[in-house]
Amino acid sequence: MVMYEENFVLNSRGMKLFTCVWKPVEQEPKALLFLCHGYAAETSITMNSTATRLAKAGFAVYGMDYEGHGKSEGLSGYISNFDDLVDDVSIHYSTICEKEENKGKMRFLLGESMGGAVVLLLARKKPDFWDGAVLVAPMCKLAEEVKPHPVVISILIKLCSFIPTWKIVPGSDILDIAIKEPHIRTQVRENEFCYKGRPRLNTAYQLLLVSLDLEKNLQEVSIPFIVLHGEDDKVTDKSVSKMLYEVASSSDKTVKLYPNMWHALLYGETPENSEIVFTDVIKWLVDRTSESNGRLESELKHKHDGVLKHK
Repeated sequence: MVMYEENFVLNSRGMKLFTCVWKPVEQEPKALLFLCHGYAAETSITMNSTATRLAKAGFAVYGMDYEGHGKSEGLSGYISNFDDLVDDVSIHYSTICEKEENKGKMRFLLGESMGGAVVLLLARKKPDFWDGAVLVAPMCKLAEEVKPHPVVISILIKLCSFIPTWKIVPGSDILDIAIKEPHIRTQVRENEFCYKGRPRLNTAYQLLLVSLDLEKNLQEVSIPFIVLHGEDDKVTDKSVSKMLYEVASSSDKTVKLYPNMWHALLYGETPENSEIVFTDVIKWLVDRTSESNGRLESELKHKHDGVLKHK
């Protein structure tokens, strides 16, 4: 049995952001897990099957829609500043961690695609706060197939100052190359909370800046992580996931590459493939939450969280 709740919070800019939570009913959660959805997606519908599955495995799973995404306020599909988006997530998720009932519980992040970039930036912001990350096809670099030509990029960057919200970035329909199962592609197309237009100018520019920044600084990643990538991913670059595994300074790191799988590993694959991916994710999380050393370390590490700011 899983309990599901929805709510709204105000961000620092006075916008209402949608939040949700899935919790196991018959047991105390093993740990807290925080979702970061991909570009143009949302949490409550697109990530519902993922969250329900993880809640049934014993985790309290929290989600939120970024500004301009899903059920949150803001111009649909628009990112004016990626740092603002990361700050919103950081503030909301940190607040949940510091609630009395969550003290001492381990804290994990799960991000897919652009959400993987959000997770890596959250970890960079507060490296000692988080206990681990699940990175699903993270956007550390855009695949060449979806990146506009360099000349087009330089023109778009110049136009950004004048028409930042225009939907004129050229490119193929990402859903056609991201989601393998046609019926799931149809579901996403019919989901009114997913953005379907062409990327807005400044959004594309922000995504490009973030992916360049992450690719340059992979060695700074220090938290425990598992990175999962489909071998046939044409949206984000799997070679950078391999590089992340090789150069990150984390002492606990794992990489899984899946032959014949596409970009949307959590909800776009065949049932058999999804089973393989979820088995790996849940095993990785359970192994880290059931290690008494890890739990004790986490409790000691987080014992004084939030204390300093009240002084």
